[in-house]
Amino acid sequence: MQPLSERMRPKLVADYIGQTHIIGTGTALRNAIQQNLLPSIIFWGPPGVGKTSLALIIANELNRPFYHLSAINSGVKEVREVIEKSADNNIFNQSKPILFIDEIHRFSKSQQDSLLGAVEKGSITLIGATTENPSFEVIPALISRCQIYVLKNLEESELVELINNSINNDVLLKTKNIVLKEHEALLRISGGDARKLLNALELVVNNFSSDEKIDITNEIVLKIIQQNLALYDKNGEQHYDIISAFIKSIRGSDPNAAVYYLARMIKGGEDPLFIARRLLILASEDIGNANPNALLLANSCFNAVNVIGMPESRIILSQCVIYLACSAKSNASYMAINEALDMVEKTGDLTVPLNLRNAPTKLMRNLNYGKEYKYAHDFENNFIEQEFLPEQISNTRFYEPGNNNREIEQRNYLKNLWKEKYGY
Repeated sequence: MQPLSERMRPKLVADYIGQTHIIGTGTALRNAIQQNLLPSIIFWGPPGVGKTSLALIIANELNRPFYHLSAINSGVKEVREVIEKSADNNIFNQSKPILFIDEIHRFSKSQQDSLLGAVEKGSITLIGATTENPSFEVIPALISRCQIYVLKNLEESELVELINNSINNDVLLKTKNIVLKEHEALLRISGGDARKLLNALELVVNNFSSDEKIDITNEIVLKIIQQNLALYDKNGEQHYDIISAFIKSIRGSDPNAAVYYLARMIKGGEDPLFIARRLLILASEDIGNANPNALLLANSCFNAVNVIGMPESRIILSQCVIYLACSAKSNASYMAINEALDMVEKTGDLTVPLNLRNAPTKLMRNLNYGKEYKYAHDFENNFIEQEFLPEQISNTRFYEPGNNNREIEQRNYLKNLWKEKYGY
């Protein structure tokens, strides 16, 4: 017999609970389903909020062929097999197949690349599901071809509705004498994860005989599932709270708090490479040029953890965490690229100055490509002032050095070179 969470998986939009902001009446996705004009999609949200269920519902509502791959145990070979099978089916079937890839963030760049052709040609409709920010984990070419929908944690009322719906409608639970007197403990255990919620409910119910009255109270639930009340849950809501506290502790230069939250994650069974990846990002985003060695150490930490594995990797992670927490901080590089991206968004593709353009052909040289470019190493101190930005944004300053020893040196260096051009 399937677990309760599988037995209660909805098959129609009308049975789906939650996520009304993306699937409710009048929303773009609901309209796309009703009109059978479904784009390729990526569902981003925490575990147990209905990503897989929604993909299955869409395929069922549209009566389309459905292929399901998990990024954990599938690769380029499996993707190509599905695409080829889809192409064969399309010859005899007008319905475009749906390829659902669970945990698409676990696909490598080459694996994600293998999807591009089929998505672009429209031979398949891709639906990806991820718990990680697709901006960081999915290649830009694939993101640009997909609509991103953000799924939220279920509200308390929606979780209670799921419990009552299961008690009243599940093929097994509806035959039992179940009374839901209290629900707070079940919700606490679930951490907002509908799958965990229903599996916890089933575990409680299964502790009673078939003819016994079952009064579900907080006390009964905690007694039966006390082992599920771990202080850290790598798949539940606290996953996001703990990693947030961890990053903010390092950013706030508190090594004691940082190593405490590291211990919480290690004790909870978090993937050490997930932790090491976050340290790599932090080393550049929050420390940057205030201490360039931070990125080098974080990269060495990631490589070492990848080779060594647990439990020894806890020592390497601890060393890196404490070093980063004790390092000088600067978000100047992070802010600079954001400022530059905003400028590109506002101004579009501005013309590159002629003197900076590449001139591999005679025609380009005749058009003055590269003319009057000054090779910096031909001049004193390897510098000569010239214009590098497009004319429309000349003198725009994106990089604002931080107030730390290294970046103060950089500010003075730039001020000496550029005089008053950038106002350093």
